Amino acid sequence: MAAAPADSLPQQPLVITLEEALKIALSENVSVLVADQEIERTKYAKRGTYAALFPQIDASASYQRTIKRQMMYMDVPIPGMSSDGFEVGRWNTWNVGVTAAMPLVNAALWKSIQISADDVELAVEKARGSRLETVGQVKSAYYGVLLAKELSEVYRQVYENAVQNLETTQQRANAQKASELDLVRAKTAVANAIPNLYDSQNTIYLTLWRLKAVMGVDLERDLDVAGKLSDYADAMLLDAQDYADADLTDNSTLKQLEIQAEQLSKTVQLQALAYVPTLSLAYSYSLNALQNDFNFSSYKWSPYSYVGLSLQIPIFSGGKRYYNLKQAKVRSAELDLQRAETERQLRIAIRSSVNSMETAVKTYGSALAAQESAQKAYDIAAKSYEVGRSTLTDLGDAQLALVQAQLNVNQAVYSYISAKAELEQILGKE
Repeated sequence: MAAAPADSLPQQPLVITLEEALKIALSENVSVLVADQEIERTKYAKRGTYAALFPQIDASASYQRTIKRQMMYMDVPIPGMSSDGFEVGRWNTWNVGVTAAMPLVNAALWKSIQISADDVELAVEKARGSRLETVGQVKSAYYGVLLAKELSEVYRQVYENAVQNLETTQQRANAQKASELDLVRAKTAVANAIPNLYDSQNTIYLTLWRLKAVMGVDLERDLDVAGKLSDYADAMLLDAQDYADADLTDNSTLKQLEIQAEQLSKTVQLQALAYVPTLSLAYSYSLNALQNDFNFSSYKWSPYSYVGLSLQIPIFSGGKRYYNLKQAKVRSAELDLQRAETERQLRIAIRSSVNSMETAVKTYGSALAAQESAQKAYDIAAKSYEVGRSTLTDLGDAQLALVQAQLNVNQAVYSYISAKAELEQILGKE
């Protein structure tokens, strides 16, 4: 038999680990890419601020064509000259020149350069915060896929058990050892298991789409995740209390607020420096020509140049500088309050995550024991039902207890790793 063409074979999904998902997200996620571009923008802005310290050199050229020349009148009569006045000036005026200026003493400009440097630092920290947020989102989405797959597996087992019980009940009914009511109940159990199975499979697709969205990849790309929730169960044996006294030194939000507080402090100083005089240096060199024709070779160019100092002393601005200073101080006070409240909320979030981890550890232990007991009870009920020593109702109750125990185990692991991922994001762990 001829081999099937390669393009006719079913395409297998690309299975990725959590580390691979994070690597892809940090290179493809839009938020991360925008944050990196913001760093570049602030760097250019900083360089643009430094440019104000260098001489600003400009060249200029101008031409004027006189339409109506000015009239000159003489108060003292001149012999031979009409008392009606006479025209002065020439028809063409040419001017070319170079000007240069640079600040010598400008305290406000120097302070603004320091603020621009803080802008770059703030952009870098925001980029780090964006990466931390992306990592948290990818972990949450990845764990969500694992949970959805575990739930789908549970509901698949429920469906298979229901089908097997139906076959057993049908055989017993054929042997007149089971009532018609038992047969109807068995069929109903199969029918009830099918929607849950479909819903759980659809949940896998939705969680995979969410994962692909936060990773920044094409939603139509065929992806799957590696591993199971049980792979993370060993981490639950760690003492969650280790995080109870964790500090917020590396928290990105607080670091950003600290940088903004430093910027506002410098802004207050900047507004105060608006009262300080400034001194600048200026230089100009120009050539002028006045002619009535366009015979450039016969033009006489007159040079003019100067160099000078310009001192500007602020005296009165209608209170603008005063109120700008007041606004800067109020913004600084507002940020202090905001930072204190943010730190308070973050500490509450830490405590909440730690409590969730501790609760998940306790729940996992009891849920695991309950699952083992429920599995044994279901196996016993299934064997008893086969030999007619128990009813279908007893079997259904045992299966319901087993399903609930399995869901509790999976939920405990998911709650732990989700709370841990959230805690690591709050603590700023890279």
